[in-house]
Amino acid sequence: MTPLDHQQASTASRKARAAAFSVHILTALGAGVALAAMLEAVREHWAAMFGWLGIALIIDGIDGPLARHLDVARLQPDWSGDTLDLVVDFLTYVFVPAYAICASHLLLPIAAPLLGAGIVVTSALYFADRRMKTEDNHFRGFPALWNAAAFYLFLLQPSPGLASLCIAALIVLTFVPFRVIHPFRTKRLRPLTLTLIALWAALAVFALYANFEVSVAVTLSLCAIAVYFVGADAILRLLRRISA
Repeated sequence: MTPLDHQQASTASRKARAAAFSVHILTALGAGVALAAMLEAVREHWAAMFGWLGIALIIDGIDGPLARHLDVARLQPDWSGDTLDLVVDFLTYVFVPAYAICASHLLLPIAAPLLGAGIVVTSALYFADRRMKTEDNHFRGFPALWNAAAFYLFLLQPSPGLASLCIAALIVLTFVPFRVIHPFRTKRLRPLTLTLIALWAALAVFALYANFEVSVAVTLSLCAIAVYFVGADAILRLLRRISA
């Protein structure tokens, strides 16, 4: 290799490492988004809070494919993308939504702080569980999607007693070994899943724009999509047993 070739290779290598590290920066930006969401939650600007959490979802959806495409694990071995992702996910999927659920006055006052503590403690344990995902990329148990749980709580506005029972049930379901479809990585039904994700995103944005004052049709559609993600695997397994 000539000195010029060596210099070009070295420059290309630096650029590749810089591009790889930029993915870590993108992931870390999710922590800043979480802070913005928390500030809106403290002001009880709930729709704005969910808007920021939606941006966090977009970041979480694109940083993984980018990391694999740019070979981040090999080019930046001193930085753990998995750890960084878990830290940011805990903020955006758990901590900020847990605050919103507790501070929204949608739960029984006596139960709100206890349930909030239950959310963050059980979610921390869930994030540390090496079995949280199955080999075929399903989540095991309720996957600590408290941003989604909070969204439906604000959308449906159930009575405080019923809302408290639902949150308690989800806390318990965190450790029940049923399977939930991963929105991007589960191969089965992927075209349908991606279509429903796009539909859900459009309806959710509309609901936030309308400050959750939407028609019954929009509400039912959002609920039906949630049922699909939670129950699709169980329904497919049941159908296979019947057909067998």
